[in-house]
Formats: sequence, structure tokens, C-alpha cells
Amino acid sequence: MFSQKMIIIIVIIVIVITMVSSRRQFGDLGEKLAAKYLRDKGYKIIETNYQNNLGRRVGEIDIVARDRNNQEIVFVEVKTRELTRYSSTLPEENITQAKLRKLAKIANFYLGQKKLEKENYRFDAVSVWLDLAQKTAKIKHISHL
Repeated sequence: MFSQKMIIIIVIIVIVITMVSSRRQFGDLGEKLAAKYLRDKGYKIIETNYQNNLGRRVGEIDIVARDRNNQEIVFVEVKTRELTRYSSTLPEENITQAKLRKLAKIANFYLGQKKLEKENYRFDAVSVWLDLAQKTAKIKHISHL
């Protein structure tokens, strides 16, 4: 049988897995809403959750889109927060200089892999505040990070 200590460890593991799964689902919902928002603004969504799968994994780009107004490729970082828990902080505050450097690396990898090195591109952010109780979302698009 399992000792009490082993049962506690198993319960902690289950809680952590549930939290990570919930956080991913929460983030996925924010990314889907951001993609719809961009589509509605006239952007063409090229890819979502792009990862470089060759060699050392550099990271992930939430949304790769094309701005139909000027044909720029747009690499979009999506930040999702729960409105009732984080109403006093802006989701985009979590986009640090280190994160931007990482995005630039993977964007350069993407452009090279797709043979789009000569294309104009930029980095945008979409902040999504979800109000789960009211089943609403507030979305803010920040162009040209």
C-alpha cells in the first residue's frame, strides 16, 4: 500500500498537472480570441503556436499573421489574464526585453525557414482580459512593439 507521504506527493502532482492544464486551456482561449480579433480587423492568420522544431528549440510565436493593409508579416505575442484577479495589471507588462529578444530569434528562424527574409515584418502584442463569471473578454492590440 501507499504511505501517507506517498499519497500526499501523488495529490500534489495531480494538483500541479491540473493547474498547468487549466493555465494552458486559459492561454489557448486567449489566443483563439486574439486570432479572431485580428481576423475581424482584416489580418490573415498564417500560423498559430509556431515552434522551430529543427535543432535547439528557441521558443514559440503565438500568432503569425499578415497585415492586409501593408502586407507586413506580424509576429504576435498574446498575453491572457483573468480580469477579476489581475484587473490592476496590464497583461503586456509581462513582455520583457528578454522575451522580445527571444521572439526576434524565433521570428528570424521562421523567416529563414519560409524563405521570407526580404519581407517587412513587425512585432505586435494582444492583451486579453477574460471575465469568466460574465463570459466576456476585453482585448487590446498593441502594434509595433
